[in-house]
Amino acid sequence: MGLIDDKSIFTAMKQNGPFAVTDDLMLGSHITPQTRAWARLFRNDRLLATKYRVVRAQIFDFLDIEGFDEIPGLLADPAARERRSERACALLGSQFGIVGNSAEIRSNLKAYAHTADGVISLLSGKVLSRYAIHVETSNEIETTHDPVELLLRVFDGRFSVKARFEAKRKLVLMGLAGSIDQRERETDIENKFNTFLEFLNGNVWSQEHKIGHLENAYLLSRHDPDDFRCLEVRVVDPAERTRLSELREGEKLTLLKRRIFQDGGRNIPVYVSVRKKDSAAKVLKLLRKNEKNPAVAVDDELGLMAVLDRIGDVKRFVRHLTRAAIKSGSFMTLEDISDTLSGGQYHGKNIGSSGQTPMLKFFARMGGMRVELIIHTNQSYLNYLFQRDIAHDEYEVKRIFDSGVAEFLFPNDIYNLDMAQIRQTLLEQFRRRIEESGRLHEHIV
Repeated sequence: MGLIDDKSIFTAMKQNGPFAVTDDLMLGSHITPQTRAWARLFRNDRLLATKYRVVRAQIFDFLDIEGFDEIPGLLADPAARERRSERACALLGSQFGIVGNSAEIRSNLKAYAHTADGVISLLSGKVLSRYAIHVETSNEIETTHDPVELLLRVFDGRFSVKARFEAKRKLVLMGLAGSIDQRERETDIENKFNTFLEFLNGNVWSQEHKIGHLENAYLLSRHDPDDFRCLEVRVVDPAERTRLSELREGEKLTLLKRRIFQDGGRNIPVYVSVRKKDSAAKVLKLLRKNEKNPAVAVDDELGLMAVLDRIGDVKRFVRHLTRAAIKSGSFMTLEDISDTLSGGQYHGKNIGSSGQTPMLKFFARMGGMRVELIIHTNQSYLNYLFQRDIAHDEYEVKRIFDSGVAEFLFPNDIYNLDMAQIRQTLLEQFRRRIEESGRLHEHIV
């Protein structure tokens, strides 16, 4: 739980630390009983005191001031704030390696602000959708993109504690978004993603079909009543699907839109999901890892998940990929391989992951890219979707709460939310939704 305990590298965000946002603003330079009491809380922690001095100096440098007592003057002087904003814009442009004039730099900073807002929207629209109204960002903060204005609002007593915390949170998330953008420009990830799609369309998928061709298939599966693992599954074509009227207890019907690759003269169907992790998702991953460097924490920017009918088809698909790479003019090496489709256990390093998840997982290095591949059979994929303690919806909840991200972004003293209770409620909600039966219901992926 390093993100919210003494191991957190995000010292300025901690609500039990020296930069906690409270109703008591102490911006004067005079020693008072309140400031003495505040100092006593942290005087025995040398490291925390050092971190405090570093962050304080950064605030002063950023605002071009000598002390907190100058902030009220800035709040009352729009022209001075505008000068600080122009200066800060140039400094941040240099920090994140943004080439261009002031307008171009501001455009990038605004994009970082949108990513910061997107992190909150991603959670409130998905995992925390039931609590969206509780965690929504104040309008005054969501519509503000200027870093100087956001920082000043942290120290502006006219704003509520919640709004001041959200201004600070947005600045922290913007900083992570800036680091991610710099990393993406350095690694040329956009062009690599397009190159990867061209590789798949030109060398992997059947040339007998047009680009983007998909064929519908349905997985009719029966699940164990105790843990809802898949006991058996068969592929149902659209014609048979129309004849199905009702599912029995423990049955699921899952729609897959599959592509075709050819191997040994055979057409083999495969459901494929190709993704480039977006900036908001990368920011969340940095938080889960308690890390600020995307080069260290985000190693799966490009990814492909494939689902095939049986293990024999999985082997054919992997061999087809390596041959397709040769055909495209590049050798492909497979790195960090873990294979639990045929037994064994996957020792996941990520918080919330389960060692019971069967899959073939590896990184494919080719053409200057490193792509994460996760490959399932129909049965293992259905376990990934539905099995208790493994299902992806449950994993999403666990990794947000168990990593400390939920409490970090929405601390209890600001939002009055019991994260332990919410975690349990959401897990029960997802489980009920997964295991519902009786009427015919398609799970669409």
